[in-house]
Amino acid sequence: MSALVAVLRFGRPVTPRLLLAVLAGVGAAVCAIGLSATSAWLIARAAEQPPMFALMLAITGVRAFGIGRGLLRYAERLAAHDAAFRVLAELRAVTYGHLARLAPAGLAELRSGDLLARLVGDVDGLADLWLRILLPMASAGIATAGAVLVVGGLLPLAGGVLAATVLLTVVGGPLAAGAVARQAEGRLAPRRGELAEIALETLHGAPELVALGAAPRALAAVAAVSARLAAAERRSALGAGTGTLVAGLASGAAVWVSLLTGIAAVRSGSLAGVGLAVVALTPIAVHEVVAPLAPAARLLPGLATSAARVRELLTRPDPVAEPTDPAPVPDGTLGLRARSLRVRYPGAHSDALGPLSLDVAPGAHVVVTGPSGAGKSTLASACMRFLDPASGTLELVGIDGAVGITSLRGDDVRRAVGLCEQDPHVFDGTLGDNLRLARPEAGPDELEAALGAAGLLTFVHGLPKGLATRVGEHGARLSGGQRQRLALARALLADVRVLVLDEPTEHLDETAARRFAAELAKASAGRTLLVLTHRPELFSDAGWSRGPDLAARGS
Repeated sequence: MSALVAVLRFGRPVTPRLLLAVLAGVGAAVCAIGLSATSAWLIARAAEQPPMFALMLAITGVRAFGIGRGLLRYAERLAAHDAAFRVLAELRAVTYGHLARLAPAGLAELRSGDLLARLVGDVDGLADLWLRILLPMASAGIATAGAVLVVGGLLPLAGGVLAATVLLTVVGGPLAAGAVARQAEGRLAPRRGELAEIALETLHGAPELVALGAAPRALAAVAAVSARLAAAERRSALGAGTGTLVAGLASGAAVWVSLLTGIAAVRSGSLAGVGLAVVALTPIAVHEVVAPLAPAARLLPGLATSAARVRELLTRPDPVAEPTDPAPVPDGTLGLRARSLRVRYPGAHSDALGPLSLDVAPGAHVVVTGPSGAGKSTLASACMRFLDPASGTLELVGIDGAVGITSLRGDDVRRAVGLCEQDPHVFDGTLGDNLRLARPEAGPDELEAALGAAGLLTFVHGLPKGLATRVGEHGARLSGGQRQRLALARALLADVRVLVLDEPTEHLDETAARRFAAELAKASAGRTLLVLTHRPELFSDAGWSRGPDLAARGS
C-alpha cells in the first residue's frame, strides 16, 4: 500500500476540487437518505388524514430533496472527474517526462507491450483511487453518520443496528471479497501487461510467423495468456459478487431488525406510529449509499499493484547524470576522443563496451568495426549521451579545446551529435512528416536537398504524391534500404556537427551498399562522421579512415 500513498501526493494540487466533490457528494447522499425518510414519514402521516398544512413542510422537503439529489450528484460527478483528470494529467506528464530521461538505455530490459500497459492501463486505472474509493467513502461516511444519529434519536436500538450493518457492509463486504479474490486482483495488472506484451509481439511478427508456419504456436501462446487473465477476472468478479452479497444481506438485516424493534417500540409507546416508517425504511436508503463501497474496496489490491508498477518506473535511476553547472559545447566542427572508455548498462554486472581508445578528428570520416555484440550500438549510445561512461573519458573536441561529454547537458550533446540507427524508426505518417522530425521549420527545398544527399530524391519524385506519400506503420511501404536512406536524410536535415551511423548498410546489397558509402562521404563533406559497422570493406575508398576494431578489447 505504500505505493498508493506515494500516488496520493499527486492529488495535493487539486485538494480544493476534491473537497468540493466531497461536499457535493455528502449533499447528494443526505438528499437521498432524506428523501426516503421524509417520504416514509409523509405517507404514514397522510394515512392519519391530518390537516393539509401539517403536511406542507414534508411535501416541500420531498420536492427539495428530490431536486437537490440530482443537482448535487451532478455537481459531485463534475468536481470529482475534473479533479481526477487533473491528477491523471499530472501523473501522465511526470511519467512521460521520466521515461524520456530513461529512454532508450534505461528501458532496455522492459518489453514494449508491458511498458504500454503501464502507461495506459496502470496510470489511467489509478483514477479509480479517487473516483471509486476515496471520494465515495468520504461522502458516504459523513452522510451515513448523520443518518445513524437521526435514527438513533428516534429509536436507539434501531440506530445501533443500522450502524452495525453499515460497518458490516463497508468492512465485512471488502474483507469477504478480498478473501475470495485478493490474489486475483493483484494479478490483473501484470496479466494485462503480459497479454499486451505478447499480443504486440505477435502482431509485429505476424508476417514471419505465417511464413515459417509458427502462427498456430504463437496464437496458442496468446490464448494461454488470455486464459490466465480471464481466470483472474472471473475470480475478481466472484469476489465482487461476494462483497455485494454481504452488502445485500446486511441491508436486509437492517430493515427487518429495525422493523421488528420499531413495532415493539410502537406497542410500548416509546415510538410514534409514523416514526416506525422512518425507522424501517431509512436503512434502505442508507445502504444504497454505502453499497457501492464494498465492490469498490476490492479494487484496492489491484490499484496497489498498478501503483507499484508505475512507481517502479518513476523510481528508476536516470542512466545519465545531468551536470549541475553544464559546460558549453565547443565551437566549430567537432570531433570525438575516447580514452580507456568503459560503458555499462544500468543494472548490468559487466561492461558492454571497453576499454576503448578512439580519436575522430574534426571533419574526419572514421569507420569503427566489430562483430555483433562487440559494443557498436553501446558506443553510439555513449556518443549521444544516452549512457554515461562507467570509467574512462569521452570528449567532444572543438577548435578551442575538448570538453568531457559528462560535463554537457544531454540536450546540448544531441543538438551537436546526431544518430542514424541500425533499425531506424519510421512513423506512420508521410515522408515529409518523417523528415520534418529533424527540423519542423524546414522548407521544401531543404527537404529535397536532404533527400538528394541521401540518394532518395529520384524515388520520391516518382511517387504520385511525392512527400505527401504515407509510409505505413514502421515504414511498411518502404524497403529496408529506403527506410535507411530516409533516416539518413532525416539526420542530414538536422544539420548536426557529428553524425554517428550504426550499421548504415545493414539492409543493402553489396552494390547498393558501396554506392551508399560513396554517396554518404560526398553528402557529409565538412561534417564529422563515425560509422559503426561489421562490413568495413564497404568504406575502403579515399576519405575514410579506419578506427579501432571493437573485437579487440583494449584497443
